[in-house]
Amino acid sequence: MDNSKQIAGLVGPTLIAMILTENPYVNPNLYDAQIPPVVYLSGALMFVAGLAIVRSHNRWRPDWTVVLTIVGWLLLVLGLVRMAFPHAYIDNIDPLGPSVMLVEGALLLIGLFLTYNAYFRKL
Repeated sequence: MDNSKQIAGLVGPTLIAMILTENPYVNPNLYDAQIPPVVYLSGALMFVAGLAIVRSHNRWRPDWTVVLTIVGWLLLVLGLVRMAFPHAYIDNIDPLGPSVMLVEGALLLIGLFLTYNAYFRKL
């Protein structure tokens, strides 16, 4: 459980910070000049982060730690997709679209959940 709390202590606040600072209402010009190399680079970083989580925390127990494993796998897959198809990501993603806002809301809740479990929950 200590390993889970350590990883959640990194992933949770990182998700919160990324979602809040990348929000188009907070940082409206962030997505104006998206170019394929930047999308590829962010995909590579997501891939490495997901791979690091999966390699060190691939647990499928029926408790809160499974959320951390799922986040690792999602980062790994999303990073690979962004690396393989950077043009498709740029052409098809609307930062203000309802699906993006829904996903960002879900990621914010996951970040809060992981942060709570890492820092505030006594196990």
